[in-house]
Amino acid sequence: MTVPNESESAIADLLPVMGQLLRRLRAVSNTRELTWSQVAIMARLEEGGPTTTADLARAEAVKPQSMGVTLAVMEAEGLIERYAHPDDGRQMLVALTDDGRETRRKVRLAKHDWLMSAVANFTPAERKTLVSAVELIRRLGNS
Repeated sequence: MTVPNESESAIADLLPVMGQLLRRLRAVSNTRELTWSQVAIMARLEEGGPTTTADLARAEAVKPQSMGVTLAVMEAEGLIERYAHPDDGRQMLVALTDDGRETRRKVRLAKHDWLMSAVANFTPAERKTLVSAVELIRRLGNS
């Protein structure tokens, strides 16, 4: 049996640590009990603008039927709206409502405030390490 090196040990810890951080961020920011899927959809719509259900499903790697169910809940809650495509009336576009944008803003602000509060307890050296780690995690996400 070999003893794992430092990198292997850190990699083994990465998934549970990232999961713990994501759960914590969700807990501090989720005043409306949004699901991960709903938060992801709101982000895509805010960043990319109106799109079709099929395009959202592809982007989120889910079946269009599953996306349709999620969107129906979001529409009932007033977070999104659907309307006919201006150039192709056969297609329906999905867009954030004003309430959806405001909800997304509040979610992001709560996450930001919690992170700033947590990082305020770090030493300057720890904050510098965190800055480096963010870039490495970004590279992982883009690989």
